[in-house]
Amino acid sequence: MIDKDCIFCLIAGGDIPSDTVYEDDEFRVILDLNPATRGHALILPKQHYADLFEIDEEVLAKLAVLAKKIAGAMKESLACDGINIIQNNGAAAGQSVRHFHLHIIPRYENDGQKMLWIPRESDPEVQKTLVEAIRAAL
Repeated sequence: MIDKDCIFCLIAGGDIPSDTVYEDDEFRVILDLNPATRGHALILPKQHYADLFEIDEEVLAKLAVLAKKIAGAMKESLACDGINIIQNNGAAAGQSVRHFHLHIIPRYENDGQKMLWIPRESDPEVQKTLVEAIRAAL
């Protein structure tokens, strides 16, 4: 399915021009217009999936293989010091476009980006309750 109102569907389908790094029948990989770092790319499925909870598992498996391929090409060609692979689900997690996409972000020493979280102490009783809740939902 393609959503004609989705900007990423239009980009992935080639209806809107992009700086395309890679394309096959299922995916288009583009450079981000507002990059976190030099070489920041997005992997866009050509089919519309709003988020991780909608994407087909076979497509997701292929996407993981492609992410590894793109990250490897970045490491070789951009001489980056590391790579973040980020995928956001829902506005609270930073998802601004409701089309599943994966960020591949080359990282460079002293690039000024802060993509980490603030570690907090856990409570063993709370952890136990969380484990039980998540296991029950599996």
